[in-house]
Amino acid sequence: MSPFKSSTGLYENVAAFLCYLFAFVGGVIFLAVEKRSRFVLFHALQSVMLFAGLMIAHAAAGFLPLIGIVVGLLLNALGVALWLLLMLTSLQGKWLKLPWIGELAERQLNRM
Repeated sequence: MSPFKSSTGLYENVAAFLCYLFAFVGGVIFLAVEKRSRFVLFHALQSVMLFAGLMIAHAAAGFLPLIGIVVGLLLNALGVALWLLLMLTSLQGKWLKLPWIGELAERQLNRM
């Protein structure tokens, strides 16, 4: 457990875990309620950006004839793998920054 608590009263690593556990929605909720923890805000931003991107990509794959099903299945597998990885690393209190999305989340966090 992280010894630091977020402004929600939860330990930082638990709050970050919840950002990923409830995927896009968890990130949005913690963006709205978290006031202090940069760790939680980073993971909330990364969660929102990752899962919004996956939702958009999955919707776009639905418009591809024949290959869209394969692309959709690959996106599902990628989404589940990233979901599990990000939940585990955030629960351990690690700052796992994904390529591109993590950079965007970090830049946005610096503007807040």
